Amino acid sequence: MRPLPDVADELGISRDHLLPWGPGRAKIASEAIGPAKGRLVLVSAITPTPAGEGKTTMSIALAMGLRKRGRKVALALREPSMGPVFGRKGGGTGGGKATIEPAESINLHFTGDMHAITSAHNLLAALVDHALEHRTGPDGRRTRWRRVVDVNDRALRRVLVGLEGVPRETGFDITAASEVMASLCLAEDRADLEARLARLIVGEDAAGKPVTAADLQGVGAMSALLNEAMMPNLVQTAEGGAAILHGGPFANIAHGCNSRIATRMALTHADIVLSEAGFAFDLGGEKFLDIKARADGLWPALVVLVVTRRALLWHGQGSLSAGLDLLRHHLGATSRFGLEPMVVLNRFPDDTAEDIAAIAAFCAAEGAAFSPCDGFGAGGEGALAAADVLATTLDAVPRDRAPQWLYPLEMPLRDKLDTLSREMYAGSGAILDDAATKDLARVEALGGGSLPICVAKTQLSLSDDPKRKGLVTGHALHVRELRLHAGAGFVVALAGDVQTMPGLPKEPAARRIHVDATGRIRGLMQEG
Repeated sequence: MRPLPDVADELGISRDHLLPWGPGRAKIASEAIGPAKGRLVLVSAITPTPAGEGKTTMSIALAMGLRKRGRKVALALREPSMGPVFGRKGGGTGGGKATIEPAESINLHFTGDMHAITSAHNLLAALVDHALEHRTGPDGRRTRWRRVVDVNDRALRRVLVGLEGVPRETGFDITAASEVMASLCLAEDRADLEARLARLIVGEDAAGKPVTAADLQGVGAMSALLNEAMMPNLVQTAEGGAAILHGGPFANIAHGCNSRIATRMALTHADIVLSEAGFAFDLGGEKFLDIKARADGLWPALVVLVVTRRALLWHGQGSLSAGLDLLRHHLGATSRFGLEPMVVLNRFPDDTAEDIAAIAAFCAAEGAAFSPCDGFGAGGEGALAAADVLATTLDAVPRDRAPQWLYPLEMPLRDKLDTLSREMYAGSGAILDDAATKDLARVEALGGGSLPICVAKTQLSLSDDPKRKGLVTGHALHVRELRLHAGAGFVVALAGDVQTMPGLPKEPAARRIHVDATGRIRGLMQEG
């Protein structure tokens, strides 16, 4: 790795704003944020397979390729959660020769941000149960604040707490789904974070009045725990380029974007900033635009959709043509926001020239720029062609393009759900079960009707059924629960059987991870 101060110098970040945090890691002080001068590229993807399609790897590879071409580029990415690291996917820092380093540290404890968010969230949970015991807070039957932990553990979805106090049923979510996580990622600065924490609703009292973190006098202590976690983290690509990591919400159960602070910091110093939104465009991409971009006013100039031949065949039931129908839907979804799409093929060794040519011809017919990319196998050198197409496409996009939201905030929540179903998921509208209908009335009564929607659903299908592959149409979005996240500033709609606490797969990635005799961690990363 390059000395990190040299990485900061290349980007134009003052060394005085770096706070070293171990080998290859540093916090960046908020004073490094200034007016945004760079252009933002949103990297999203086609609906993935269970293994994922390498969106992070392609983001890193494109940044490497652009840097090789002499562009002043930075990555603004999320921090990995230990849930996927030890669960299905393994490390979340790219793969092969397109990684961010130090990968082992980033994938595990890094600079402690995940632990700080977990601690702040659970401190509030402790204050809730303290208030229940002393009868100074919410009604036990109307307490809604759950606990969190940053590993997949399905046994914690429903638990009984308070056996030595006020017994009640509650549960755990994964830290990536925490409203504290979302509040940190969407906060403009420390003052805004405190205001968001103050608005966190933990339940209602016996009269139905909402009880907040401010009512429990927990905001100051939570802010203290999050004080250093508010600062973005500087690391580097495997080729020495700058990467700013901060925050880590999932896009299937949360809003899926890195922090506003980190994105603004990158745009202050780089001419091109690549920022990733989790999973496919219907999830992470839409939330990036309707939630994050709406909050901070930063609108991307270009959307990159990462595809793989594997995903096209998987969703097409073996037919490349049928898989391309799904890609057409995602291209249309990006156009719904008035954005230019570019398709990047994450190239695998067994991809055939015939299939690559078919994908290229499809993109040409749809009016989308296209390039294969072998960043996994060859790093920045393997991404040069894709970087050239990206740069050419980006340079042709006007700088004064206005945001084009999917829905106005004043639209009723019920109509927002219908719009998401039809426009993003190719569905027929939303169906709310009885519990969700009651939630809707409560959320609107509490003033949440004018907030954006954050749909929690499977990432493996446009529908809420993970078994339905490809371009499925005409299906309803089945909403079983609505949660008001007043601090984060959105309403979560839980659809289908999605869980906010994932479980481990049959063969967890944790089983292949070990430490060798030299102290090197093995098995975390996909190696080239």
